[in-house]
Amino acid sequence: MDYTGEHLLPGLLGHFFITLSLVASLVATFAYFKATQSKLETDTVTWKKLARAAFITEVFSVFAIFGILFYIISNHLFEYKYAWQHSSRSLEVKYLLSCFWEGQEGSFLLWSIWHCVLGLILIRKSKQWEAPVMTVVSFAQVCLATMIAGIYFFNWRMGSNPFVLLRNEGVLDNAPAFMNENGGLRSDYLSLITDGNDLNPLLQNYWMVIHPPVLFMGFASTIVPFAYTIAGLWTKKFGEWTKPALPWALFSAAVLGTGVMMGGAWAYESLSFGGYWAWDPVENASMVPWLVLVAGIHTLLIYKHTGHSLRATHFLFMLAFSLVLYSTFLTRSGVLGDTSVHAFTDLGMNFQLLAFLLIFLVPAFAFFAIRYKQIPHIVKEEQTSSREFWMFIGSLVFFLTASFICIATSLPVLNNIIPYIPILNKYVKNKLTMGEDPVFSYNRIIIFVAIIIGVLTAVTQYLKYKQTDSKFFLKKITWPTLIAVAVASLVLAFGNINYMDHGGGFMGAIWLAMVCSIYAIVANAGYIWIGMKGKLNLSGGSVAHVGFGLMLLGILISSSKKEVLSYNTSGIFVPLGEGSKEKAGENLTLVKGVPTTMGNYTVTYESDSVHPKKPLWYYKLHFKSKTGIEQFTLMPNAFVNYKGNQSLMANPDAKRYWDHDIFTYITSLPDPEKNKDTSSYREVLLSIGDTIFYSKGFAILRQMKLNDKNPRFNFAEKDTALVATLTVYGIDSSIHKAQPVLWVRNGSIDFSPDTVLAQNIILRVNGVEEKKIKMGVKESDNLLQYVTLKAYKFPFINFLWAGTLIMAMGIIISMVRRIQLNKAGSLVENLKF
Repeated sequence: MDYTGEHLLPGLLGHFFITLSLVASLVATFAYFKATQSKLETDTVTWKKLARAAFITEVFSVFAIFGILFYIISNHLFEYKYAWQHSSRSLEVKYLLSCFWEGQEGSFLLWSIWHCVLGLILIRKSKQWEAPVMTVVSFAQVCLATMIAGIYFFNWRMGSNPFVLLRNEGVLDNAPAFMNENGGLRSDYLSLITDGNDLNPLLQNYWMVIHPPVLFMGFASTIVPFAYTIAGLWTKKFGEWTKPALPWALFSAAVLGTGVMMGGAWAYESLSFGGYWAWDPVENASMVPWLVLVAGIHTLLIYKHTGHSLRATHFLFMLAFSLVLYSTFLTRSGVLGDTSVHAFTDLGMNFQLLAFLLIFLVPAFAFFAIRYKQIPHIVKEEQTSSREFWMFIGSLVFFLTASFICIATSLPVLNNIIPYIPILNKYVKNKLTMGEDPVFSYNRIIIFVAIIIGVLTAVTQYLKYKQTDSKFFLKKITWPTLIAVAVASLVLAFGNINYMDHGGGFMGAIWLAMVCSIYAIVANAGYIWIGMKGKLNLSGGSVAHVGFGLMLLGILISSSKKEVLSYNTSGIFVPLGEGSKEKAGENLTLVKGVPTTMGNYTVTYESDSVHPKKPLWYYKLHFKSKTGIEQFTLMPNAFVNYKGNQSLMANPDAKRYWDHDIFTYITSLPDPEKNKDTSSYREVLLSIGDTIFYSKGFAILRQMKLNDKNPRFNFAEKDTALVATLTVYGIDSSIHKAQPVLWVRNGSIDFSPDTVLAQNIILRVNGVEEKKIKMGVKESDNLLQYVTLKAYKFPFINFLWAGTLIMAMGIIISMVRRIQLNKAGSLVENLKF
């Protein structure tokens, strides 16, 4: 049957290129495998040529799939389920890319795209390592291709194809409007689909346009040091692989770390948990591989300078990539659906996701176990005065931290497994959790990690490899230590660091962590000046450590001195919604048009507006400091009853200063759809002294005044305003004052009605006619317009963002330096030859 308006060609092309990419990646994997195994140079060259051609075909296919799917989304071809499910006609153009990776299929494709880019670079640059390394990369492409294949084997579907048609997925089966008289789908069903399901409003943020590509580049890049590790074990060149792998590992650490913190920036601007990090399982799943990767980089540096820790480097690089695959399983299997705010839903691919993990993890570590004794190992222990000893301790701390976070994040998985293990089921009666306050459960462990890493980051640079003379060390470290102590003392003495929410012991740990983070910053900055003579191109490690110290300091200060501004001073308490974890006393309710004190500010809920095509409400909040010097407007937004979500969801807004942020988000509001005011104004002409009657009393016009300079009206110099003053008398003997205003701003007319809530009336100046005021009067039972919000002051949060950038820059400097050294080494080898 032909269906009117369908565009089937893009889907047919998409199916073709998915199949081609799967076949091409299989051919590339096999050919690169044969090239690695071949003993004859001619055979190796032949297999490499075939492998390269197949991989380039794979690259072309993946980019073609991307282009076709983006064409379908951007042209709103809602006959395709992916376009209908993740987009709408009302979306801004910049968010069309966000639609692409909102779904699992698109995010797998994004991952595959980065593998293609990295693979092309490896083909060009990896030389003798090309065949074994690209075998691993090509095999990963096979696995990713199966994730979007959507091919059925009997009753089992391999992957989820993004080009399936909406009518074939059962979405319309229970919609009588789409059915014809025979019970089948109407041929013109597309005429009834006027719009798509839309992109989740929480994802309609510029960070979600740039954060996923960076994060997935970080995920994808971890395969390169993993592939070099496997290549070294495979070819028995156990140490040679480390030289080309180190720049790749540094690149991966820089990109993945930046991607993780960009996710924190998105959470800060889009999620209402009051900050940039809440130990959400999806955040943790991204950070754990980074911690292990950084540990592996440090053990690799130990090996390059001393010959120690090669086995540990193999282990850590293999584990980092395996943890990326494990995080993929956690976030996409649906197991975190009840514990994370942004995990993917289950697409019925749990078996395939688990297989994706195990097909790399089990053979890799089995191979490592088989080759373990053959990997060179120095029996002599490191000296405790050596740099490598403390670098290894730091790597071990990173590894143990990653293990703790990984186990805590995996508690939902463990809770699903325990019922099937009789011994555990016997003793574990309740579900494993991180307690009533999971954030503190993490923080009370991580705070000590910050202390240890802060000290190690500060002092290790001043140690020499193999052994350090104590007098030399003390001479170099004394001044950085004294300066750091002086700076830290000033911060603690005058910074008013007072965070007693969890007792004096935790407060003491925060103080100590701050001292150690300042120590890391000062000591590494000093090492750049003293040890490297200010040469930044040689100081990548120290620059990265300065950035890491700034990150720690920004986290500690912004968290420990985070100040709640929105303590309830209005006396109005409204329900915060079922399941809300907010404390009622820390949420302030603002009535529209009523200035309310909030800390050092007076805040007025001035107006609201709704998205033209969505139930997304924006609230204009005007902040004015008590001194009157500082004024700004924030516009947080919120939505209810959207896409089947009955609870309130909110996007924060923040005013940024160099030393702090004012951060707000909505925690409660009346349902705008249920509380619509449908009444209208009636208009009366009034002169001074005239009376206007309403159902509960009357009002007398007392005064008309042009450009009244009353400060509550926030006049600009060029504004013109007519202020009417009325006295309102209720039949209950109450007396009220109302002052509606008619504005002329930039040549346009604006109204500022005044509401007498106790009388359920609104008075508005509609205009002037023959020296009389045209007064509008509206009576309604739905006049109480309010929002309840949470507001914080985050001090020195920019230390965190600046530290992230500086750390990434330092790692990139190190990467560039290593590439230059590798080129120089290759040139020397060629000259010798």
